Amino acid sequence: MPINELVTRQLFLTFDIDFLDPTYAPGTGTPEVGGFTNTEAFELLRGVAGGNFIGFDLVEVLPDRDPAGTTALNAAHIAAKFLALLAYNKKHKS
Repeated sequence: MPINELVTRQLFLTFDIDFLDPTYAPGTGTPEVGGFTNTEAFELLRGVAGGNFIGFDLVEVLPDRDPAGTTALNAAHIAAKFLALLAYNKKHKS
């Protein structure tokens, strides 16, 4: 999709936590060996800055499968990054 469509179309972003390697998100229903690192996921989110987002969800976090809480902590960080994207977009549209 051309970048100008990202700016004008309303977008909803779904982030499935099993996109991350189990090192970063072991508490999920379908761990993806060889998945992305946290750094790569954050770069991906920064790369869509300027998109006309109307919503976001983050799925597949299963805290009972991760007693250390790594998955939940990373999920919270990803959600915070998305909220920062919304704030960035709001500031740059006015």
